[in-house]
Amino acid sequence: MNLDDIKVIAFDADDTLWVNEPYFRKAEQDFCDLLKDFIPAAACNKILFEIEMQNLPTYGYGIKPFALSLIETAIKISENKIPIETISKLIDIAKEMLNMPIELIEGIEETLQQLSKKYKLVMATKGDLLDQERKLIKSGLEKYFHHIEVMSDKKPKHYQKLIKHLDSKPEEFLMIGNSLKSDILPVLEIGASAIYIPFHTTWEHEKVANEVVHTKFKELKEASELINIL
Repeated sequence: MNLDDIKVIAFDADDTLWVNEPYFRKAEQDFCDLLKDFIPAAACNKILFEIEMQNLPTYGYGIKPFALSLIETAIKISENKIPIETISKLIDIAKEMLNMPIELIEGIEETLQQLSKKYKLVMATKGDLLDQERKLIKSGLEKYFHHIEVMSDKKPKHYQKLIKHLDSKPEEFLMIGNSLKSDILPVLEIGASAIYIPFHTTWEHEKVANEVVHTKFKELKEASELINIL
């Protein structure tokens, strides 16, 4: 992997800069516990995921769309018999998620501090704009980034638009993230470079079956390793 031409490095946010996915898994568990009188947990999770997928084109990504899917799933599973008190608890689950403290990924701030001296750094993520801006400010990492991009989705066209906006070229662009589906494959498709740093918890929607083999792709175990290769 040749990184000599790289001028712009983009970082995903959730589970690349800070912890995120475990909070969703905990919320799913709490949700299915609330509905245990209606349906077993495994079936509950399955229906919730199906409804989330159906809602993605309309609601997009983030905690607020997740909350709407929780309520819709509860109504469906209970056949419109879900108590209003339970709906209130689902709203509380979402509010709790929105107010969670920011837990930075180990080594990420030191890595950003070093790389920002040499490269133009960008935060490129998807999700709810207000929520991602809030997390970035609370994280204390905002000062390291030249540009913040919150996308509705992460397809090749979205990365092409971002690179054009930055007055850059694909061969000068490097994306770093924890999702092969969103952070790696679309970037490789447009001729840019990508580094994958797995996180221990991955949303089912972000998983891919095939191993990635590409001359512009590399996998690392942790963010601090970036300093040794850039």
